[in-house]
Amino acid sequence: MTEHDAKLHGSWRLVSFETEMQETKERTQPWGADPKGSLIFGADGRLMVLLTAKVREPGNTDEKLLALFRTVMAYTGRYRVEGDRFITKVDASWNEAWTGTEQERFYTLDADTLEVHTAWMPNPLVSENPMGRGVLRFKRE
Repeated sequence: MTEHDAKLHGSWRLVSFETEMQETKERTQPWGADPKGSLIFGADGRLMVLLTAKVREPGNTDEKLLALFRTVMAYTGRYRVEGDRFITKVDASWNEAWTGTEQERFYTLDADTLEVHTAWMPNPLVSENPMGRGVLRFKRE
């Protein structure tokens, strides 16, 4: 069994989500000031994450369906902890390009607050996918 850190076990509620562009260092809140979502670290080594914008409309047109895709992130897989990062071997994802890959996240834990940074990567939420990273803050539920 892969090693995982018991301090991370449990459910975490998303408090904030920002993206930072590598070139300009500009930070934005692509889903507004109050996004929704959860990050769950299972003691059995499974991670699940579902993040959405707070305001979303049902998708009954191509335009609305595209908007839904651009306001959700979800994936699951087995995870391991290595120092200040956790790595998930993704076995199902909102973005099929992630399925079968290892997604690396850096984290800091301060009491019941978990801050997570993605590695620098092509931003899947922005046209032309400029290099950026996500900066997410969670509270323990």
